[in-house]
Amino acid sequence: MKVIIYDLDHQYDEMLLSKCDRALAADGKYAPCQGCFGCWTKHPAECFMKDKLRQVCRLVGHADELVIVTKNLYGGYSAAVKNVLDRSIGTSTPFSTYRGRLMHHTLRYGKHDLWKVIVYGEITEAEKATFRDLAKCNAVNDGYARCEVVFLEDLAELEGSL
Repeated sequence: MKVIIYDLDHQYDEMLLSKCDRALAADGKYAPCQGCFGCWTKHPAECFMKDKLRQVCRLVGHADELVIVTKNLYGGYSAAVKNVLDRSIGTSTPFSTYRGRLMHHTLRYGKHDLWKVIVYGEITEAEKATFRDLAKCNAVNDGYARCEVVFLEDLAELEGSL
């Protein structure tokens, strides 16, 4: 299953939905993660907050291919996208294992294929390097075999990048 998480305005909704199985708009119409870890222990992979991100752990956990479309924010995800990723912590468990010679949490849903990040907005070379490192670490942590980062000069290039 291909899932797209994006922070673009609604004019892109239809085009993005045509390119994947599920698309999730990081539109800020949800609460930020409270850090209670209930999605790890009390009710696995389900957030206690009753908003549109309640099932985000299951959505992200079942994605073979996760595509994140985000505006650059100093070499990192936009605040809205970061909020969605924070709320998906329940894709892992509180138990630990080694992956990539580093300690990580065990995966609740197993391994995945592709973690792809499409970045738009002004970005320096140093921010590009930071984004590549961040995406690679996120991919390993969430059990993705491959990681790609694409930097767009113009959002008109988006459809061809998906």
